[in-house]
Amino acid sequence: MGIAAMLGAPIKRREDPRLITGQATYVDDMKLLGMLHMTVLRSTYGHAQISSINTDAASQLPGVVAVITAQDLKNKVGNIPVAAPLPPHITRGMGRRLPLADGKVRFYGDPVAIVVAENRYVARDALDLIEIDYEPLPVVSDVEKAMQPDAPLLYPEFGTNVAVSMHPSSEAIDNIFAETIANGGVIIKERIVNQRLAPSAMETRGVIAEFRKSDSTLNLWSSSQIPHLLRNYLAEQLGLLQHQVRVIVPEVGGGFGSKLNIYPEEALAAFAAMQTGRPVKWIEDRDENLAATIHGRDQVNYVEAAATKEGRVTALKFHVISDLGSYLQFFTDVIAIAFTLPMLSGSYAVPHVYSRCDIVFTNKAPTDAYRGAGRPEATYMVERALDLIARAVKRDPAEVRLLNFVQPEQFPHTMATGALYDSGNYAAALEKALDLIEYDKLRAEQHQKRARGKLVGIGISSYVEICGIGPKGVAPFGLYESARVRIEQTGTVIVYTGTSPHGQGEETTFAQLISNEFGIPIEDVLILHGDTNSTPEGRGTYGSRTTAVGGTAVYQGSLRLKEKMKTIAAAMLEANPSDVSLEDGKFSVAGTPQKSVSFAQVAAAANTSNTLPMDIEPGLETTVFFEPEACTFPFGTHICAVEVDPDTGEVEITRYIAVDDCGKQINPLLVAGQIHGGIVQGIGQALYEEVVYNEEGQLLTTTFMDYAMPIAPYLPALELEHTVTPTLVNPLGVKGVGEAGTIGSTPAVVAAVADALGVAHIDMPLKAEKLWRIIHHQ
Repeated sequence: MGIAAMLGAPIKRREDPRLITGQATYVDDMKLLGMLHMTVLRSTYGHAQISSINTDAASQLPGVVAVITAQDLKNKVGNIPVAAPLPPHITRGMGRRLPLADGKVRFYGDPVAIVVAENRYVARDALDLIEIDYEPLPVVSDVEKAMQPDAPLLYPEFGTNVAVSMHPSSEAIDNIFAETIANGGVIIKERIVNQRLAPSAMETRGVIAEFRKSDSTLNLWSSSQIPHLLRNYLAEQLGLLQHQVRVIVPEVGGGFGSKLNIYPEEALAAFAAMQTGRPVKWIEDRDENLAATIHGRDQVNYVEAAATKEGRVTALKFHVISDLGSYLQFFTDVIAIAFTLPMLSGSYAVPHVYSRCDIVFTNKAPTDAYRGAGRPEATYMVERALDLIARAVKRDPAEVRLLNFVQPEQFPHTMATGALYDSGNYAAALEKALDLIEYDKLRAEQHQKRARGKLVGIGISSYVEICGIGPKGVAPFGLYESARVRIEQTGTVIVYTGTSPHGQGEETTFAQLISNEFGIPIEDVLILHGDTNSTPEGRGTYGSRTTAVGGTAVYQGSLRLKEKMKTIAAAMLEANPSDVSLEDGKFSVAGTPQKSVSFAQVAAAANTSNTLPMDIEPGLETTVFFEPEACTFPFGTHICAVEVDPDTGEVEITRYIAVDDCGKQINPLLVAGQIHGGIVQGIGQALYEEVVYNEEGQLLTTTFMDYAMPIAPYLPALELEHTVTPTLVNPLGVKGVGEAGTIGSTPAVVAAVADALGVAHIDMPLKAEKLWRIIHHQ
């Protein structure tokens, strides 16, 4: 493949050979000299007072080096960091915690003590010897019950479980609803649940901490999406300066947002290493992962929509109730506010959108960002509302969507929620999806099959999401991204990026950007990441921002060096820099292409100061920080066809079409991979997955025997296509795609199943027993 075709080329990921042949290094592969092992004792109660802890027997077990409780952390280790804390007058200051429970546990899995021992087996055995006297407290695991005045309180000193309550006046929107009814329109109302999910990355969390007393420095290896933020906040938590903490992120086996957090275990391992003077390792078990790593989603939403008798939506009204769980994590308190509420217009030119929001504590594990983080919840509400309106006015769901879309010529467009959408052509994506699935033919076949008693359905989801998270003001620490680009004397280009990949393929896409700009083989480009001592300050990988923000920093760095190289090449060619161009790795003068110098020759000259013009500094290196002025808004349409077995309630997805628009694509193969993975997770939420607690706060889904996820035999062949609507927010024209499949898929699957059963709405997950009972009216 020629270098000129590098942008937009479906190149296989350069990372894959080491990953699939076992040559990659993950946290659990690492062993340091004298390394100790840490285990965590977790609460088996959903809510209880800790009357006493006796660690004597555990401490005396041979091989145990230390047993640590909250009392040992007092005045030495700070609270778990919250990245974007809302003002105290909004959150009331609730939900902060030490890394170990201090006097009270608030969820099943709450860490109470740690054991540090010579090996993991001794450390596990020692946990059983710790004696804890609990006094059980009343539990509230239902978010709506937690809002009641007589609910058990997680933080009695505040007198409520409601951390945030945003209830603007609804008088204006209520008048719109009344006018719609008076004019012969329709009103729909529905309670819609977005159930709690477990991110369940293939690799669980892991930490190794090494403290060097000689220079008071901490080295921390972590499976993390945010190395620099982890360093910054952990240093503050431990009372260290940032330069004293080095965070190294080796390979990461998936994150889906769950590793976009700073958990108790990072600080606990670091504290244990500082106390013992030896490296300390902690690797999370899967049962810990399901119980104590953050969960996602968990919203109860009340949705109302008003529309004309033709199906044109006049107003949307939402009550969003978000379940925080028991404590605040990194972004817990802002997901609903920053990512659900602004997206409640969906893709539609609805003139009036009203939302009220309650964010509530319950006796469950904390929730935080899980692939999509607030946008799947918004899309699900809006798309379900559009389907219910179509049902009410007896029109096809596709027709109702086409009637309500924001039109291409209206962009950039400020939605009724206040969100400023950059660009879009929503009708084009829907129409392409309809053509690909042969929609009219599919509907005709559906009628024929229904006449034979088949339960077949078709669902449509037209989504839009907010991506490219990076503008000023979104977070207190800034969400810029960075790149340091260096060209060595041999012509090899090394890029140090502040992003931190965990499956996105950044080593490939960033290398494609460099290869394309310099006209050099992709093999001559090296992408380095995940070490805070060598990479420039960055904000990590999440929110479908890596290429839009981090890739732009890489691109701008290459432009800077390209201009400097043109000046050096001009001196070598005895020409004016404005007449010099770079193509296919050669600098030449306009009109005389036969007179040229290679990229490597210019790189060598730049690093040999004796040959440089007097006004040119030696070396080829630059650091760029890119902070976009706005976010990006990718979009698309997914269509799902299903058949439900009336005897078992099992759902078979018979066709699945996805037409996504993520702007320009650097690597279509990697785009397809991201969409595939997202769709599968969306199908998982729609049909299988749910974290379940009982009324006592006991976690019932403690293993993958209880927490079902989709596997390959249950999945259809996914048919992917695209439209391309570039953004002007960044010079690459890219929008982001990492979460698109998750956002578009869930509403399409649910709509298809509801259509098959002839009902208005069914709450997820659509498990076989639930559907069987609906079919048989039980």
